[in-house]
Amino acid sequence: MTASPAFHVYDTTLRDGAQQEGINLSVADKLALAPLLDELGVGFIEGGWPGAVPKDTEFFRRARKELDLEHAELAAFGATRKPGTTAAEDPQVRALLDAETPVVTLVAKSDIRHVERALRTTGPENLAMITDTVALLVREGRRVFVDAEHFFDGHRFDAAYALEAVRAAAAAGAEVVALCDTNGGMLPPWVAAAVAQVHDELGGAALVGMHAHNDSGCAVANTLAAVEAGATHVQGCVNGYGERTGNADLLSVVANLELKQGRRVLAERAGGLPEMTRIAHAISELTNISPFARQPYVGTSAFAHKAGLHASAIRVDPDLYQHMDPRGVGNDMRMLVSDMAGRASVELKGRELGFDLSERPDVLTAVTRRVKDAEANGYTFEAADASFELLLVEEVEGRRPRYFTVESWRTIVERAGGRGMPATAEATVKLRAGGERIVTVGEGNGPVNALDHALRQALGRVYPELTAFELIDFKVRILDSMHGTDAVTRVLIETSDGETSWSTVGVGPNLIEASWEALTDSAIWGLRHHGVEPR
Repeated sequence: MTASPAFHVYDTTLRDGAQQEGINLSVADKLALAPLLDELGVGFIEGGWPGAVPKDTEFFRRARKELDLEHAELAAFGATRKPGTTAAEDPQVRALLDAETPVVTLVAKSDIRHVERALRTTGPENLAMITDTVALLVREGRRVFVDAEHFFDGHRFDAAYALEAVRAAAAAGAEVVALCDTNGGMLPPWVAAAVAQVHDELGGAALVGMHAHNDSGCAVANTLAAVEAGATHVQGCVNGYGERTGNADLLSVVANLELKQGRRVLAERAGGLPEMTRIAHAISELTNISPFARQPYVGTSAFAHKAGLHASAIRVDPDLYQHMDPRGVGNDMRMLVSDMAGRASVELKGRELGFDLSERPDVLTAVTRRVKDAEANGYTFEAADASFELLLVEEVEGRRPRYFTVESWRTIVERAGGRGMPATAEATVKLRAGGERIVTVGEGNGPVNALDHALRQALGRVYPELTAFELIDFKVRILDSMHGTDAVTRVLIETSDGETSWSTVGVGPNLIEASWEALTDSAIWGLRHHGVEPR
């Protein structure tokens, strides 16, 4: 892999990414996120806008004492001075200096329409604003990066002015001029042509950077096109976070640059690509945004295979249907079992779960047939590995683990008064476990919740290990909805023990019966995988 000594990877998850709908980062969140970005090996972390956002001012104050970054430098983000004043007099510029970061990133107008209509000033005054602010920050010892806002739209409308803005920033001492596709509507050929022109115009006076939004679905492609045209500074957000449709996914950008183009862009001694999946998911937890399963490189489905044809080839050579070894980004290959599965899929999935079926053609045939029959009746195993494993155990060992036998169960929902009055749910479970007959009653905010409580109370007497299990997700889908109230219901539940999670499926003529099947499968799988023997 060749080295790229002057290449910048600039992360703006804490600032631009935080503008995504549904993300609300506290100061503590940002202080927890920054070390993960540093561990990945990015060169710069944009922490926020001090002076404009009180939380960001506090973040930089605490960061000076609490953050010990090994690979990345913090950058404070802000704007050029206001029209009709000086940079030294502008309180927002002063707040950038007070943040005491080694890098300051300034957003500057480069589209004459924005200058005249949004800033309500003249083209020459905007150029003076860029020059004055950059020059002041450079004199104060800061490395200055300039984000040329709306550059590509401005370049297409009035290229001469957009280029003047870029030249003004470089002449004043900006180390980087990042060209922004702020509206996210550009396509790779348009980006490449504009970047190449800026690269030639600057002639090395400043590095050319790329800041892409994803409104046209091309943010990563546009960033790569910019690099091919001469950009050596890329900006983006982990997991593609950002306003509207998001920013360029920085993970896809750096993985493509390192794996596909052989460029070294992350810090050499950092965790880098092998830690990328873990870091991406850790960041998802902190932002409280569910990971996108089909996200390139790091998604749980990024290397998941379902078709029987794929499975047959993968059994011979995994590289035949994968663009890379998933271990290179800390991910793993997964086989999905569904009605499309053939014997090869079942064999590979069995191997993944610890069962060698290569010498058991009878089991392969039986499991494949049961999967196809079950999916024809509404089950889905591609999202319920635990249920599939129990099916596999039943065929391999002749029976599923007998932790308990159910005698009966029932639920009651009672509502006192009329519409709008609160309802109560109660469930009774009768079963045998540990050589005794157990009857328990559970209450909940609905029949499924009550059943879950009653089942846990009953089994908890014999298997206290169950107290660590918690239902963390519950999905319901109505199948054959054209049949109205006769439709089949499918339930998927996810359970966690605090360290790992597993998913089970249930199908029945109603929500409660389907849920009961998924709940009992979850308890059985959890006990088995905790090494608990039937009592």
